[in-house]
Amino acid sequence: MKLRCLLFAALAPVAAFAQKSSFSITGKLGTLDKPAKVYIDYSDAAGQGKEDSVDVINGVFRLTGTVAGYTTARMSLDHEGKGKPFSIYSPGADVIYFYFGPEQIEITSKDSLSTATFRGSKIYDEHTAYNKAIGGSIMALTAQYQKEYAEASPEDKKDPEFMAALNARQTELRKQRGLKQIEFAKANPNSFFALAALSEVAGTYADMTTAKTLLDGLSKDLRQTDMAKELEQRIAAERLTAIGKPAPAFTQNDVSGKPLALADLKGKVVLLDFWASWCSPCRAENPNMLKQYKLYKDKGFEILSVSLDSKKNDWVKAIEEDGLPWLHVSDLKGWNNAAGRLYGVRGVPACYLIDRDGKIIADNVRGEKLNTKLAEIFGN
Repeated sequence: MKLRCLLFAALAPVAAFAQKSSFSITGKLGTLDKPAKVYIDYSDAAGQGKEDSVDVINGVFRLTGTVAGYTTARMSLDHEGKGKPFSIYSPGADVIYFYFGPEQIEITSKDSLSTATFRGSKIYDEHTAYNKAIGGSIMALTAQYQKEYAEASPEDKKDPEFMAALNARQTELRKQRGLKQIEFAKANPNSFFALAALSEVAGTYADMTTAKTLLDGLSKDLRQTDMAKELEQRIAAERLTAIGKPAPAFTQNDVSGKPLALADLKGKVVLLDFWASWCSPCRAENPNMLKQYKLYKDKGFEILSVSLDSKKNDWVKAIEEDGLPWLHVSDLKGWNNAAGRLYGVRGVPACYLIDRDGKIIADNVRGEKLNTKLAEIFGN
């Protein structure tokens, strides 16, 4: 598997336990002042995605709300009043992802969230220890990738061999992390982060059969959580999208607002591609996809890209910037994209290769794997 933008704080209902309790997050960020603003996205006590924001005044901010036990959060800091950055993949983004619960939390930093320290959060401390056990957080690995990419020359960034090597290094680090997560889940069946680990690696470094076995081995309390139930749903989605199964049908609007159904493409070999404008690994893959599209489009090959963007302008701009002439659809619901949820997508890029009869014949085919598969189907 190549580098992907993983769904860590997608804000689907993933609360760990059912009790409803209040929280407060107080921050001291040096001398920052308006127009600086802090944004937070999390699942509230009702299990609904919640977005809140607050101005930073004299370096101080405070956020309050209710949660149903442990949940995930994405917090971002807009330093200059330019608006909320979507993710750690957004240019210049100051974004952190973390777990929290019904606690009184203090965040302190000289000038940014990315260097902040936490106090008053037991689950945050446990998460820190967990990350040490598995070889680091996704944020740390992503920051390393971004640093290497940023330091590369413009020529290197356009060089497929350079990008392949960069992605390969990152992929190996993530693979080793994923294997450690599986071992952590086996060894700690009563730990909340055993479930969190399974939720992250299921379908990537652990196949769904293995994930189901490990999930069944967790404590009863953990198996009754919303996070466990969501994982069960993903396992069911995996069965629907197994090799040889008919590709689940869906319809979404293209960039002009016209409905386009996957079924409309029956009779063609289709690469169903899930991506987003803010996903740098996705966009690094686009040049190779474009090359393959030009090679085989007249032989019955089509690409249908489903964007997990939430803003149409960002989506359309990325299509234009990357020069992508194939079919594009989205419901602009971000990680809650209906097609993405139907296919159990938890990270992008993700893709499925569908034959002329509408059956799935391969998944996660990118780079040379895609090239080889298409050459087998269409010939050189």
